[in-house]
This record gives sequence, C-alpha cells and structure tokens, in this order.
Amino acid sequence: MWFQIDPRLSKPIYLQIVDGVKEACAKHILNPGDRLPSVRELAAEMTLNPNTVAKAYQELERTHVIEVIRGRGTFVAAPSPVPDKEQRLAAMRDTIKHLWIEAQYLQMTSHDLLALMHATVAEWDRERGRERV
Repeated sequence: MWFQIDPRLSKPIYLQIVDGVKEACAKHILNPGDRLPSVRELAAEMTLNPNTVAKAYQELERTHVIEVIRGRGTFVAAPSPVPDKEQRLAAMRDTIKHLWIEAQYLQMTSHDLLALMHATVAEWDRERGRERV
C-alpha cells in the first residue's frame, strides 16, 4: 500500500487516508487515471471499517482528488482548476503561521525555517525522481 494508517494517532483514520492519497498523488506514486481500490477492497486490505474508507473517498471526491465512475471504479482525477482556491490558500497561510509560531518556540530564525522548507521540498522532488532548480 502506498500509505500507512496509525490508529494511535489523534488524527481520524479517514483523514489519514485522505492525506495518504494526496501525498501519493503529490509524489506521483498515483497519477491521473490510476484506479484505486474499491471501498470494500481498501477496507479489507487495511482492516478498516468500510464506512471510514467511504468517508475518506467522499472527501477526496469533494475536493476533486479522485473521481468515481459508476460501474467502472474510482480513479485519480485529472488536475483541474481548483474551485475554492482562495479558501485553500487562506488555509495554507494559517498553516504557515502555525509553523512560524512553532519555529519561534524552537528558537529558529526565518532563514532557518525557509531553509527547512526548501530542504523538505528538495527531498520530495528527489523522491519523485526529479531535481528542483
């Protein structure tokens, strides 16, 4: 499986599934048009409640990460314009603010935080098989 679930985490399992699928897409482990396991298949494979997997798939479909084609299955969706881009950018700004606050408690400078972010992006790019310039 291209992602792991940890029932000990405080994050709900359905959100762990959502994040795992999004991460696999971001790393190009999953690509547009790739077929995902059905709700029942994934639930059985990961020994999860099918309702939990269904909730994750509903969220992924709502955010246009996946698409369900009746009678054919569930697939990674092709990239499309993000309808709620401004809201999602605002949420990202909030996340960045939270990271900056955490960095302050670790006595990091803005340069340290930016260097960490750059290193993290470079690591992702290496995992995807390409270097970022």
